[in-house]
Amino acid sequence: MKIKNPQTINDHFNQKYGEVGSSTRETFEEKAQAFMIAELVKDARLKADLTQEQLAQRLNVKRTYISKIERAVSDIRISTLKKIVEDGLGGKLHISVEL
Repeated sequence: MKIKNPQTINDHFNQKYGEVGSSTRETFEEKAQAFMIAELVKDARLKADLTQEQLAQRLNVKRTYISKIERAVSDIRISTLKKIVEDGLGGKLHISVEL
């Protein structure tokens, strides 16, 4: 069902990406989460006043790897995110679950 003028963000998402639970909606949500993580990593790096190259050197990885993470091109494991935040940026990673 196409809504002519969606009233809520969920109406828009349902129209554009499918209903919650559909494969197209799940793909959209996975990409959205990857983008949010990418932005958090980038913002934290900038707040730490580091270039991608400097962060890469701290983590003993290539700058292109950091770039891929910040552009949400590469999936990131929790262990990798923890390493970036704690070893590379000197922060503390906190993850919460809501039920």
